[in-house]
Amino acid sequence: MTLSQIKVLHLIGGELTGGAARGAYALHKGLEKRGVHSRVLTDSNNTLSDPSVISVAKDGSGKFKRLLRQQLDSFFLRFYRKRKKNIFSVGLSGYDFRKTDAYKEATVLHLHWVNNGFLNINHLRNVNKPIIWTLRDMWPLTGGCHYSLDCNQYSSGCGSCPQLGSKFKFDLSWFVSKRKSKLLPRSIKIVGISHWISELAKESSLFNGFDIRTISNCIDTDEFLPINKSVARSILGISTDKKIILVGATSVDDFYKGFDKFLDSLPHLDKNQFHLCFFGNIDQSKLSEIEFTYTSFGFLNDKYSLRLVYSAADVFVAPSTMEAFGKTQVEALSCGTPVVCFDATGPKDIVQHQVNGYRAKPFDSEDLAIGVRWVCSNVNPFDLVEVSNIKIPSLFGNLAIADQYIQLYKDLMEDSRYTNRHLED
Repeated sequence: MTLSQIKVLHLIGGELTGGAARGAYALHKGLEKRGVHSRVLTDSNNTLSDPSVISVAKDGSGKFKRLLRQQLDSFFLRFYRKRKKNIFSVGLSGYDFRKTDAYKEATVLHLHWVNNGFLNINHLRNVNKPIIWTLRDMWPLTGGCHYSLDCNQYSSGCGSCPQLGSKFKFDLSWFVSKRKSKLLPRSIKIVGISHWISELAKESSLFNGFDIRTISNCIDTDEFLPINKSVARSILGISTDKKIILVGATSVDDFYKGFDKFLDSLPHLDKNQFHLCFFGNIDQSKLSEIEFTYTSFGFLNDKYSLRLVYSAADVFVAPSTMEAFGKTQVEALSCGTPVVCFDATGPKDIVQHQVNGYRAKPFDSEDLAIGVRWVCSNVNPFDLVEVSNIKIPSLFGNLAIADQYIQLYKDLMEDSRYTNRHLED
């Protein structure tokens, strides 16, 4: 089978500038570089000026329908007045991708993050092409939550959902889980972006018996390269002799990002030795309470700005308590900056303890601070990641990850069930 025979359609919900979408888009570009016919179908406002990206919300009508789908997806949450304000998706409404020319010409359907009213699970029932679903958070295997925190009811079909504030077994989470179980084709191939989330999928009632494998998330390593720290700081307008601690994500305040754990680590650090830098959506009132000098860059959606802030820092702290992967950590390492994280969930696949960073005890804020001090006490922190940087393109580069998916696409397309259907089409 030749590469020209592989025609992939990626379904990516939400803005392409979001964390999960950026990893999916990096894979798409890696596939294109390898010669695969790859297209993206999304409801993002921003298509990144890429002709291979098709937005279903490109005009007024599309935007209105997207808003309507989002409202429908969140309608039933109104009945749970005690629910936590964490993201919770139902998957009852969605754009019918099956009517698009991009779907009709595709030989493989590849799902990524598909929430906020973008995908109706029911639309997967009659798909007669190979389907791959890359798990970029826990939603595919739960009854609606995107990260279950300390709840493991996804292993038994959900119900009595703590995030809904429900004590009723047959609640919305139970209904969503049962609906997925009924509608999801068992031929779907499940891919976790870390060993942690792959193991959760295997433990779940929804994906029991499914083909589950692990292929890491990816970045374009040609876009995340080190910049001289002095130059980066000068461009960013940072003038300090202190060590710089960087913390950032698309939305730093997300409940699973652990920003409170980072704040709790600050009393264990000397404010005279460290300057803090932040990027991403963040509650500025929380920053006004810290005693350290700091710089807040706000939301950054261009790669050059991200490359500058990663390169300017002495250490990148990722205090997430649950993370399917940890793409910002790979970006930081690719820019020559060591990483401190907790020794848990997805980041365990990225950070090598006291090799290219420090993995603190879960979820010990004091040990997080010890990790920061350990990294910054090295004579040349870049030495921590110099050897690792050689491996990053082969472990997390989008070309290397594209190669793994290409082999998976070939295996699926050579399955007689799909080969015969493709010939009939």
